[in-house]
Amino acid sequence: MTLHLTNARLIDPEAGTDSLGSLTIHDGLIVGRSAATGDTFDCNGMCLAPGIVDWGVKVGEPGERHRESFRSAGLAAAAGGVTTIIARPDTNPAIDTPETLEFVTRRAAESIVRIRHMAALTKGRVGDEMTEISFLLDAGAIAFTDVFHVSTNTKALARALTYARSLNALVIGHPQEPGLSAGAVATAGKFAALYGLPHVAAIAERIGLDRDLGLVEMTGARYHADQITTARSLPALQRAKANGLDVTAGVSIHHLTLNELDVGDYRTFFKLTPPLRSEDDRLAMVEAVAEGLIDVIGSFHTPQDEESKRLPFEEAASGAVGLQTLLPAAMRLYHAGAVSLPQLWRALSLNPANRLGLPQGRLAEGAPA
Repeated sequence: MTLHLTNARLIDPEAGTDSLGSLTIHDGLIVGRSAATGDTFDCNGMCLAPGIVDWGVKVGEPGERHRESFRSAGLAAAAGGVTTIIARPDTNPAIDTPETLEFVTRRAAESIVRIRHMAALTKGRVGDEMTEISFLLDAGAIAFTDVFHVSTNTKALARALTYARSLNALVIGHPQEPGLSAGAVATAGKFAALYGLPHVAAIAERIGLDRDLGLVEMTGARYHADQITTARSLPALQRAKANGLDVTAGVSIHHLTLNELDVGDYRTFFKLTPPLRSEDDRLAMVEAVAEGLIDVIGSFHTPQDEESKRLPFEEAASGAVGLQTLLPAAMRLYHAGAVSLPQLWRALSLNPANRLGLPQGRLAEGAPA
């Protein structure tokens, strides 16, 4: 099937352009920008951009299908402009064996969008014994992460990074100092003190990032620091990139558009991990995205059931949905004048696709539509 889209506002993050033009798609691939035989659709100046590659989505299979299935996640993604989901391994059980990975890959086939999977870096995501990284790569793992579990076994983490480097595998960390952040539900400051919430200082993220970047320097591993949320972390990230380390970074849309005050009177649907930060931190994250210091924006979609949220704030589950709201929330940054559309789509589509070695995220000839 051939579809020719005319009079479209083409957002091309690879070329950095935002201009009127046409695009032709044949059998799911972009084949050019000139007229062709087939069906024609007049876009009337509406935006046409690469589908979003959403990095770090929690799907409840296996173990928590009542919270999200591959089918429901796919429908939510399609409604929000997400055409490729990168699913996390923090399931029950964790995706830490080739057999589990093959199971979820089969289950994901029922989704209407593309789904690729991360695998756990260590067995059970407990930070001690690394998984069979080579076999997991063969089974289709696209990256390796223990998500929120920060290993205190630095020697084991160094060993895993060294082995991942030998296979050119991408390791994703969520920097935090676990001793300081344990039990925290808010960021340290006047708001947390006023509401009596257990809190963590912003420096805890920087301490964790410094540790991880030191290990990356030692091992030469490919590393992505996900969920960067504080201004204190940015200088370390900037130094690592300037020194030539193979490092990228990401931030959730929540931490670009919300701050600690949105929690208000203990609103549990704003309870997140990491917690929402100060307005100064939020603005620093937006600026880092605009400058390219932070490479990736993701939804960090973490659905919870109603019962787990209708609890006192400290007891309520952490996380919020984001697949459906990632795009409209991200557009707030554009309408506020903080980023251009090509800059925004670079972080939403092109950069995550490039970092993961995927062909998506661009309007180039031969790219998937």
